[in-house]
Amino acid sequence: MNSRPEQLKAFDRLLTIMNELRSGCPWDKKQTMQSLRHLTIEETYELGDAILVNDLVEVKKELGDLLLHIVFYAKIGSETKDFDIADVANEICEKLINRHPHIYGDVKVDNEEQVKQNWENIKLKEGKKSVLEGVPNSLPALVKANRIQEKVAGVGFDWEQPEQVFEKVKEELSELQEELEQGDPDRLESEFGDVLFSMINYARFLDINPENALERTNKKFIKRFQYLEKKSKEVGKPLKDMTLSEMDVFWEEAKMQ
Repeated sequence: MNSRPEQLKAFDRLLTIMNELRSGCPWDKKQTMQSLRHLTIEETYELGDAILVNDLVEVKKELGDLLLHIVFYAKIGSETKDFDIADVANEICEKLINRHPHIYGDVKVDNEEQVKQNWENIKLKEGKKSVLEGVPNSLPALVKANRIQEKVAGVGFDWEQPEQVFEKVKEELSELQEELEQGDPDRLESEFGDVLFSMINYARFLDINPENALERTNKKFIKRFQYLEKKSKEVGKPLKDMTLSEMDVFWEEAKMQ
């Protein structure tokens, strides 16, 4: 691993390159925060993919891409004299110090949950009107539901045992079945959302990240379906011409791979 001076030297090198690109490259000179936004989101998802498959070489590369974006935004901020990279770093340092009084103050904690509760309570003291203010509106619904539940749990609004949450899941499934029999599309959608929300809550109690769990299943399904497509080509019979029983033979083979 690199020493602290080597790490600082590497970061200084990145800042220098950013300055050179911003002044000399036509594409880099043209960029704004708005034009970079969708690229940053894309890079974040690419990092998430690399983490999910535990590809540490790719994690390193994607972290570099995200670091570039952070430096890029800070460079643009410095040009408008609103902030620079030092302001960005100092802002997060002050936040971390303020929100970890058990490290930088005299507050005592016994476990992770108390740390989370302190974190949310401190945010309210900082002037936030709601613990949910920190949940971005643009988050995908599944991720947002998970963050909402984590936030409110941080101030004590939570179930006590996993069994209670599972009972809630069963209750919501029952209500979904009732609406299915009634046939009202709007209410059916609402009840289906309640089922998903309760399942995400249950995942939290099982210490499972629902986004990661669902993405693992997505990847598993894709792999098996592509095996099915490959086999259909080998036997010279398109999937649309196969019966479900014929497809199921290859699907079971895929599960054994």
